[in-house]
Order: sequence, then structure tokens, then C-alpha cells
Amino acid sequence: MSGGLHGKVLEVLGGEIAAGTHPPGSVLRIEQLEERFGISRSVAREVVRTLASIRLVLGRKRVGIVVRPREEWNSFDPMLIRWRLAADRSAELKTLAELRTAVEPVAAAAAADRAKDDHTARLVALSERMVATSRAGDLEAFMDADVEFHRLILTASGNEMFAQLHEVVEELLRWRAGHGLMPVRPRPVAVRLHCEIAECIRAGDRVRAEWAMRELVAEALEGTLEGLES
Repeated sequence: MSGGLHGKVLEVLGGEIAAGTHPPGSVLRIEQLEERFGISRSVAREVVRTLASIRLVLGRKRVGIVVRPREEWNSFDPMLIRWRLAADRSAELKTLAELRTAVEPVAAAAAADRAKDDHTARLVALSERMVATSRAGDLEAFMDADVEFHRLILTASGNEMFAQLHEVVEELLRWRAGHGLMPVRPRPVAVRLHCEIAECIRAGDRVRAEWAMRELVAEALEGTLEGLES
């Protein structure tokens, strides 16, 4: 029960902080959280510890739990990304699109140089699976393959910092699907670009791999924005 309560209170409070309901500098008190949510002190403290781990809040003696400035937040945390998408999805989508544009094409190029044989074989297999699941209209299976595809490219780049961004990309991809911002059947151009990226990486063609990934990221943003408008 405490784990369920922790998750529910965390979602509410984290979402409120991300939305600016509790602006930077505002003070939260354990006693107030207990009363508001009807939770024990131990659950309230666990919620605060989780928020502190994302750098949203900071405990100060004789003051309380202080909301930190936005520039100090851990913007790469998947929970915070989800809360920001709920609070201001247009701004967060732009931020995430810029991040993907800066990182994923470079990661694809690096993967063309550094990917191991098992990486390239798996990428090709995943692209083939995406072709099959898109034709079948199995969006859930397509999404699982898509998430693994992008995670594997970040890993195969050989750059450990790129590899750690896989949770950011996964959160965005699954958020799109969960909010109905993907077509029932993925666009043929998106499927084709995944296949092209896999083949370019296997062939060691870094220039084409980077170009195709740049096109794919742009296509994903375009599709998301069209979904939002409709």
C-alpha cells in the first residue's frame, strides 16, 4: 500500500512542481503533505527523497522542503520529462526534438564506425520486425522494436554518455504512442528510414547513417506535431 501511495503522491506533487504550481523558492512541509494526502510521515519523506533525487527540491533545516530553480532540475530524468510533457507539451517536445537532432544522428554515424557484428545484426533484425509489425498494424510490437532500435544505436555508438540518453528517447517514444500521436499504421517513410539506418550502420557508411537518422528524427517531430494539431 505504501508503495502505491508513494507513486500516486509522487505523480501529483512532481507534476505540480513541473507545472509551476509550486514555483522555485516555495516551501513544502512534511506535515502539510501528510495532511493533504492522508499519508504517513515515512511515505511523505520517501516522496521528498525521490523528488530530491531528481533535484526538484532541497531540504533546509528550520525552513522545510524548498523547490529548486528550474535550471538545477535533472532534465534527463524520465519522470520529469513525463511531467513536463503534461505541463507544457509543446515546449518539452521542442526541447526533446532539439536534443534528439543533436545526438542521434551523430550516434548513428559513430555506430557505423564502432558497432560490433552482433549490434548490426540485431539492428537489421529489428528493422525487419518493424516492417512486419507495421504491415500487421501491431503498434505495440512496433513500439517495442522501435525503442530497442534507438537504444541499441545509442549503445553501439561507443559513447557512454550517448548510451545513457536511451531512457530519454524511450520516454518520448512511449509518450507519443500513449497519447495517440502515432498513426494506427506507422508511416512508410519512417519504416523505410529505420531499415536504411540499419543497413548503413552495417555497411559502415557513417555519412548516410547520419543523414538517414536526421531525416527520421525530423519525420517523427512532424508526425507528432500533426497529431497534436488534429
